[in-house]
Amino acid sequence: MKKLSARRRHPLAALVVLLFALAATGGLYAAFAPADKAQAEVAAQSLDIEEGKKLFAVGCSSCHGLNGQGSSDGPSLVGVGTASVDFQVGTGRMPAQQPGAQVPRKKNIYSQAQIDQLAAFIGSLGPGPVTPKPAQYNSTNPEDISKGGELFRTNCAQCHNFAGQGGALTKGKYAPSLEGVDAKHIYEAMQTGPQNMPSFPDSTMPEEQKKQIVAFVRHTTSEEPNPGGLTLGSLGPVTEGLFGWIFGLGTLIAVAIWVAAHTTKAKKS
Repeated sequence: MKKLSARRRHPLAALVVLLFALAATGGLYAAFAPADKAQAEVAAQSLDIEEGKKLFAVGCSSCHGLNGQGSSDGPSLVGVGTASVDFQVGTGRMPAQQPGAQVPRKKNIYSQAQIDQLAAFIGSLGPGPVTPKPAQYNSTNPEDISKGGELFRTNCAQCHNFAGQGGALTKGKYAPSLEGVDAKHIYEAMQTGPQNMPSFPDSTMPEEQKKQIVAFVRHTTSEEPNPGGLTLGSLGPVTEGLFGWIFGLGTLIAVAIWVAAHTTKAKKS
């Protein structure tokens, strides 16, 4: 008993007990941790990368190079992130039909599963903006519309028009209309800054503000009623004045000619 008590009072006894407890905890965690689930996720991600690489070789490598390094026909894709791939391919801009000042939106030729695989491959080339989750761009707060309107008019209306209908830029470029654009793609455009658009990372524009802009654009282009009737593209006084001159004044001239012609015929008779 005296020997056992002496061992318990040994200065290294507490350290030995601590090491034993740590080893036991690590063993139990390794035995019961959900390793199968983590391994399944890694395997699925690896499979997506491999399938994405095959899709990339067929549809993208002729311009961007076999490894996304870029060429004289297309920029490097290293570090553009999965959000850029989801936007460019999801809106049909890529693969591009032909070079030009700006690649227009067109019908998408890939399924969402294929887009995710392409994004997984491009994402593996280097870190970049990540495809957003629905909670990041879907707003349920009515106040976000008004707040988003203020942000939109400050940061976006100069190019996209105050109602999101788009507008002309220099050298054949243009800011596209935002009507009918998916909320996720609007968010991704702010993340990545495609073509002529500047990017708005979280360090420049926080996630909440981007969500508010998305809420405003969706409300303005899809939900807001137009009590004035014909919108004329919502381009402001220029189109309204042009409409007045061409159709309004033209109608008055046509009526004046009709009245004069019938007055002349009445006098002759």
